[in-house]
Amino acid sequence: MLPTTHEECIRQLEQIRWGGQHTCPYCGSTKATAYKKELRYRCNDCFTSYSVTVGTLFHRTHVDLHVWFKAIYLIFNSPKKVTIHGLANELKVNKNTACSMLAKIDKARETDRDFLQKLIDDLNL
Repeated sequence: MLPTTHEECIRQLEQIRWGGQHTCPYCGSTKATAYKKELRYRCNDCFTSYSVTVGTLFHRTHVDLHVWFKAIYLIFNSPKKVTIHGLANELKVNKNTACSMLAKIDKARETDRDFLQKLIDDLNL
């Protein structure tokens, strides 16, 4: 079942990417403090703030993660090729947003194949 909230998506990404051990994407440290009201962490070694989306196709996006998850699910589980207009209609976003999402997902197929495959496997459960 696809997650329906941003928080559920973050938790799922944390499990897929980190397996329960938060790791700073900037210095690799596992020493971090969670921000109480945000789904972010502060590295105790390099003092940067980060979330699980840093360094992924979801980094700096303004689209909710559950919309991204739905897009990935649709793209990889559709019997036909997903069009930009079809994706925009299904996700209820404009065509430029759908085009950008599709391009980032296609790029992730090449540059971050392992992470994307783990996410797809997890979404198909």
